[in-house]
Amino acid sequence: MTNASALYDVPGPRTRQRHRRYGVLAAAVILGLIAWILYLLFDTGQFTYTKWMPFEYKGIQELLLRGLGNTLRAFGIAAALSLALGGLLAVGRLSDHRPVRWLATLVVEFFRAMPVLVMIFFVFVALKVQPLPALVTGLTLYNGSVLAEVFRSGVNAVERGQREAAFALGMRKTQVMAHVLVPQAVRAMLPAIISQLVVALKDTSLGFLITYEEFLHAGKLIASNLDYDLPFIPVVMVISPIYIGMCMLLSWFAGWVSRREQRSPKTEAVAVATAEPGTLLPGGEPPTAPRP
Repeated sequence: MTNASALYDVPGPRTRQRHRRYGVLAAAVILGLIAWILYLLFDTGQFTYTKWMPFEYKGIQELLLRGLGNTLRAFGIAAALSLALGGLLAVGRLSDHRPVRWLATLVVEFFRAMPVLVMIFFVFVALKVQPLPALVTGLTLYNGSVLAEVFRSGVNAVERGQREAAFALGMRKTQVMAHVLVPQAVRAMLPAIISQLVVALKDTSLGFLITYEEFLHAGKLIASNLDYDLPFIPVVMVISPIYIGMCMLLSWFAGWVSRREQRSPKTEAVAVATAEPGTLLPGGEPPTAPRP
C-alpha cells in the first residue's frame, strides 16, 4: 500500500524504476553533450598554452580587474538611480490626480518599449555625452520604467482590506503607502526587483559598443590579439563564470534580505497568552453570580 498525498499520489515501485531510467538516460545525454563540446574545444586547439598565456601577464590581469571595476561602477550607479526612478514613476502611476497618472504612464510605456541600445546610442551620439553617463542613462531609463511597473503591481497586490482598514483609522494616503502597503509589498516584489537588477548588470556589457572600458570591452581587447592566436574561447571561459558569479551573488543577497525581513521583530507574530478561567480584563471585576 502506498501513502497518498494531498497533492499527488506517491509513485509506486514501477513508476520509481521508470523515473530512475529517465534520470540515467538524461544524465547520459548531458554527459555526452559535455564530452562532445570538450572534444570540439580540444580539436580546435582552444586549450593550447598560446591561447591561455595572456592571463599570466600582470598587464592583462590589471586590464581585466579595471574592466570589472568599471562594470561594477556602472551597475551600482544605474541600480541606485533605477530604483529611485522606479519608485518615483510608481508613485505617479498610483496618483489620484489624472494628469500625473497619465504623464507617468506615458513615460513608463515609452522607455519600457524603447530598446536599451537605442537609448544608449542616442545619449552618446546625439547628446554627445561621455560613455559612462550615456550607459548609465540608458540603463536607468529602461530598468527604472520596468521597476515602476513592478512596484505598482506589488502595491496593488496587497489585499484591499488592508488599505480600507488604514483609511478607516484616519490615516492619510502617504501614511497608508509608507506604513501599510509598501512594507507588505516589498517581500512579494523582492524576487522581481533582483531579477531586474540582474538584467541591468548584464546590460552593462553594452558599454563596449560606445567604447566604455568595462569587463566585456577588456575581454574583447584580449580576444582580438593576434599575438596570442585570437584567444576568444579562453576569454569567454574566464569572463562568463565571473558574470554568473555576480548574478548568483545578487540572488543570494536577495534571499538573505528576505530571511532577515522574516526574522524582523516588526513582521514576527506576537505570542498571545492563552486565556484562563478568572482572568480579569483591565479595570474589570471578577464575575459574580446574580443574587436571588
